[in-house]
Amino acid sequence: VTEVKTPEDIYKSHLAETGGFSRRREAGGAVVDSARANLASTYVNAFVNAGFGQDKLMTPDNEWLYKNKDHGMMAASASLGLIQLWNVEEGLAQIDKFLYSSEEYVKAGAALAVGILSSGVRNDADPTLALLDEHINGDSHIMKCAACTGLGIAYAGSAREDVMELLLPLVEQDNSGPNTMLEVSLAGLALGMIYVGKCDDDVGGTIVQRLMEASDEELDHSHAIFLCLGLGLLFLGRMEKAEAMLEALRTIEHKISKTAVIVLETCAYAGSGNVLQVQEMLHQCAEHLEEDAQHQMAAVIGISLITMGEEVGSEMALRSFEHLLHYCELPVKRAVPLALGVLNISNPDFSVIDQLSRLSHDPDTEISQNAILAMGLTSAGTNNSRVAGLLRQLSEFYSKEAGHVFCVRIAQAMLHMGKGLMTLSPFHSDKMLTSGPALGGVLTLIYSCLDLKSTLLDKSHYLIYYLTCAMNPRMLITVNEDLSWRPVTVRVGQAVETVGQAGKPKTITGFQTHTTPVLISTGERAELGTEEVLSVSSVLEGIVIVKDNPDYEAPETDEKK
Repeated sequence: VTEVKTPEDIYKSHLAETGGFSRRREAGGAVVDSARANLASTYVNAFVNAGFGQDKLMTPDNEWLYKNKDHGMMAASASLGLIQLWNVEEGLAQIDKFLYSSEEYVKAGAALAVGILSSGVRNDADPTLALLDEHINGDSHIMKCAACTGLGIAYAGSAREDVMELLLPLVEQDNSGPNTMLEVSLAGLALGMIYVGKCDDDVGGTIVQRLMEASDEELDHSHAIFLCLGLGLLFLGRMEKAEAMLEALRTIEHKISKTAVIVLETCAYAGSGNVLQVQEMLHQCAEHLEEDAQHQMAAVIGISLITMGEEVGSEMALRSFEHLLHYCELPVKRAVPLALGVLNISNPDFSVIDQLSRLSHDPDTEISQNAILAMGLTSAGTNNSRVAGLLRQLSEFYSKEAGHVFCVRIAQAMLHMGKGLMTLSPFHSDKMLTSGPALGGVLTLIYSCLDLKSTLLDKSHYLIYYLTCAMNPRMLITVNEDLSWRPVTVRVGQAVETVGQAGKPKTITGFQTHTTPVLISTGERAELGTEEVLSVSSVLEGIVIVKDNPDYEAPETDEKK
């Protein structure tokens, strides 16, 4: 684990049966660096070495940066933020030199890196705000986009008013340029992430206002859906509070109003398991539409959003997805793999992976690409060997199709994320609580997959970096009260539901005893294995403070004499 990994370690192309690039290279042919392959390697490198502080491509020198074209450069310099994740002091020192680069794209990437770096970190000096402030009000389009995304990642869930005052004017701007709508929707999305689940009136009002005033061609823009998603995130899990906004959205005279209504509804009821809402979403999918069916795709994802987090609902949803695949039109089918991914984030369940693996060979390109990305989502950070094998086969199967290969690489990056020490799961404390920013980050990726050609496979692939909001180490670390590290024996095993059982039922089954730090995967739970310490929190997850048990008596050893 302490080794630095290169993208080649992840692809393992020497295991490929067709012997892709490696054998041709020995025959003396020149190696072609394609822009898309380099871009994919950038992401793989960033996710695999996330939070590690070193890598083989970006930290030694700047050569790799200039092997990429425009947007590739931006992704490459932004990947520094991911490699130095959560290490604000040293990371800023490394990124700083790129902020003054002559290349617009490198500067934009560095601005994004500053945001990624401080994702979820509270810092009194607020370096992110200070550095990105000037770029938001600057002239350069690409800088604005990067700064919006950076602020959205850095301050996700913090509901900071000073950040809101920076971003609101961007949402309100109405000069008609080709790039305006992109800036508007990215700023809207960032606001949604910052105020996730906060129902803020200013932000909500501004976004709805902007949607009402927008011209038709602006709403036809491929990124307009992110404006709707920003609005949905505001009301994430807030149920009835979204009613007034829904009424306002229904007045928009454009096909996007349907989509916006569904996105808002499904976000509001996310994780609630509300059966009536699920029925309504299934009802939306029942119409047979050939085009203009974006709202149906949103409805399919909505079903899994509403049912995620409770077992019975998820199983029923799986069954209705089977029906959707049989009877519905293409647009609905395209969203099904993504919905399966949302239901099982970082939880590579055998049957789900099987289903996705069948869908990944579908003749329709979008279904297969979505299925590949969904395989990455379900296995995120688990190093699951079965998925790794499937993805390697897919990369040979589609070796001629650039788009598919890119998707496979991104999926491989997610699979080996943080060398298998990270997870994307949006739930914490035994699936009781949902983390807003984490769910928001995953949703951003999912909604950009609805239209892969104009997002991830085009110029705004940097939306993948929103996943950093959801990335968490999956170790269990025990520390003393003064935060010094303290090894303790714990038992880790499959979690068992113990609600409403009499007496003191066992909470885990089939456990193994380890000394902390230990890795805990989805569906597992830990409990202390000794009585000499007590944990301060009731759930053992992440970093846990333990203190000595005052009543503990050491077992007496001198009985046998």
